[in-house]
Amino acid sequence: MDLKLSGKSALVTGSTAGIGFAIASAFVDEGADVVVSGRTAERVNQAVQKLQSRNGRVKVTGIPGDLSRVENVALLTEKLPEIDILINNLGIFEPKQFSEITDADWERFFNVNVMSGVRLSRHYLPIMLKKNWGRIIFISSESGLNIPSEMIHYGMTKTAQLAIARGLAETTAGTKVTVNAVLPGPTLSEGVGTFVQDLAKQQATDLAEVEKQFFQRVRPSSLIQRFAEPEEVAPMVVYLSSPLASATNGAAVRVDGGVVRSIA
Repeated sequence: MDLKLSGKSALVTGSTAGIGFAIASAFVDEGADVVVSGRTAERVNQAVQKLQSRNGRVKVTGIPGDLSRVENVALLTEKLPEIDILINNLGIFEPKQFSEITDADWERFFNVNVMSGVRLSRHYLPIMLKKNWGRIIFISSESGLNIPSEMIHYGMTKTAQLAIARGLAETTAGTKVTVNAVLPGPTLSEGVGTFVQDLAKQQATDLAEVEKQFFQRVRPSSLIQRFAEPEEVAPMVVYLSSPLASATNGAAVRVDGGVVRSIA
């Protein structure tokens, strides 16, 4: 299927690895120009080289910087004043008991997971509305609906993203700009992979057993009973970014492996 993304430009935050890199790769494969964003120049440059090698007919560039910081968002938007598609994928997670989550932790998670997307959307949305075409997608999580007791601060940020995406969508009424959220389930991103490997070492077992126990005890409602691969999430994001998804606006689309039981 031709998603009609050739010639479009997409900024994907947090795109040096995991879901973000998979999304950037899918855009490149569809013929879109891609801007990679990550904290360090080394990681950004590595990602740019890998992506460019997939499709020499598109333009792949990178802008490094910690987007939880106001000044780095300002630098990025100065270098990249206009974009067709904004994917707010940047995010962090950390299992931690509620009583141990400090004020600094709450602020850090909110700045990284929520405010990075808020600030970028605040810059790009008015430009998209003026052009009368654009896509903004927040990569939320099923944890935004099923708040995990082991990382409430993370769940809070994912719920906030859902509210922001829906609110921004309301401002696009009658235009060709859409704002949506995508809710992945447990996904074997780089961070999750490291966490699972560390857990396997601590428990003196293998990755398969850790995965099995996770879905039996922590996410028993999962229908696929396994971690999704980033490449299984990316196609939904890229489709929602395409002109073919013009009738989908203000939606929270799940790619969660059936973890969320409700149908509403």
